[in-house]
Parts: sequence; C-alpha cells; structure tokens
Amino acid sequence: MRLSAAVLAFLCLLPAAAGAQWLPGQSTEAVREGLEIGTSTSEIAITSDFHGADLTIFGALSNTDQLLLAIGQYDVVVVLEGPRQDATVRKKERVFGIWVNTRSMTFEAVPHSYSMSSSRMIDDLTTPLELTDQGIGIDHIPLTPVGFVGDGSNLGEFRQAFLRLQQGGALYDRNTSGVRFVASNLFKASLRLPANIPNGVHTVRAYLFKSGNLVTEKSLPLRVIKTGIEQTITDAAHDQPILYGCAAVLLAVVTGWGASLIFRRD
Repeated sequence: MRLSAAVLAFLCLLPAAAGAQWLPGQSTEAVREGLEIGTSTSEIAITSDFHGADLTIFGALSNTDQLLLAIGQYDVVVVLEGPRQDATVRKKERVFGIWVNTRSMTFEAVPHSYSMSSSRMIDDLTTPLELTDQGIGIDHIPLTPVGFVGDGSNLGEFRQAFLRLQQGGALYDRNTSGVRFVASNLFKASLRLPANIPNGVHTVRAYLFKSGNLVTEKSLPLRVIKTGIEQTITDAAHDQPILYGCAAVLLAVVTGWGASLIFRRD
C-alpha cells in the first residue's frame, strides 16, 4: 500500500512538472520593451495665412523595467521627416568681379524638412556611431552625393553648407527638451512645423533608447496639403500646364494693359 501511495503521489505531480518544463520553440528571452505613438492630427492643411504650427505626439511604453525607468535610463527621440528628394548645393565665387556658380553637389534623397525633439541631448543618449547608423539627428542625416567623383576634400564643406541653409530656412529644427514624461510610461512630444513646410506625406518617427541602446522604433504617416486657391493653382499647373501657361500670359497682358490705361499721361 505504501508503494502504491507513492506512485499515486508521483503521478499527481506529473502534470505540474510538465507545465514547468521548457517547450520546443518557446523563447527564453525576456519580453522586449514596446512603443506606441499617436499624433494630435493626421493631416495638416496649409492656407494662405499659414504661419507654422505645433504638432503634438503622444506615446506609451510597455514592458519597461521600473527601476531603470525611475532612474531615467529610458529616453525617447521623436522626429518629423519631410518628403525625400534630391537637393543641390551650389558654391558661388567671384570671377572678374561677378559672382557666379562655380561648383555644385547634389545629395541623394534627403528629407526636405526635419524637426526633432528629444528627452535630452541626443549626444548624451548613445554613441555618435549609433546615431549615424540610424540616421538620428540633424548632424547624422545621411548626405550621399549623386555620382560623386573626386578626392572628397570638399565633401564636408558642401554637407555643412546644406545643413546651414536648411537650418537658416527653419526647415531643419531641433528641441533637446521637447519630450516630457507625463507619467511613468507615458510621454508627450512637441514638434515645430515651419511656415514653409513642403507638401506631401511626412513621417513621424519615435525611437526608444534604454541605457544608451536603441530598443525599438515606431513610425506614422502625416499628410501636409494645400487648401483653397493655392491648391487650385497648384493642381492646374501640374494637371493642365498648357492652359495654365496661356492663362498666366493672358493675365500678364491684361494686367499690363490695365496699368497702362490707369497710369498713362494725357
């Protein structure tokens, strides 16, 4: 009877032991942190009196280490990238007293606009190599020349000139304190949209860093469109260029003729 009781007890423990065993195909790694974001609007309408705007991004973290979160080991970078297109930078030099374009360089598929906010200085988040690999930050945007042939001695000069022009035109902007944690796992970011923001589909990107390492990222599209008479003129110029050109010439002739009548001397 004692042997039978021991066997019975062992059989009763088998299901529990089986439940604690590792199963084939089951991951032994810890669950990684997650990131979700949302924007205050999915579309920006540009009118004739548009002078820029602020875009708010809300985000939530999941599966975070509460200890690391409490001591500030999690950081967030949020970026709004404009449509990508080739950009040409020209250098002017004085030739016989006249300023002329002597050299130029075209960079391939660069964002027309770039606005960034972060929880602190991005240079303090991780290594410059990691930022360059991911293309995070104005100084780490990939600027690859199209069909470049040469010794590369003036490559840095043209890159700096391009960044200087974009920042001078308020198309490239950064805010090192634009991301704030409003709760333990919730954050809020603010991005500035310039008055001359280009049309098209922009991309909102959020990057999550933990102890200097990039953990995950998330992206959302954002449409920027013209509305009103500006959009009508733009559509006409692209969809019916011949009629648009004829209308522009006719308008110029009528305007000039009317001005001559008004300001002529009797």
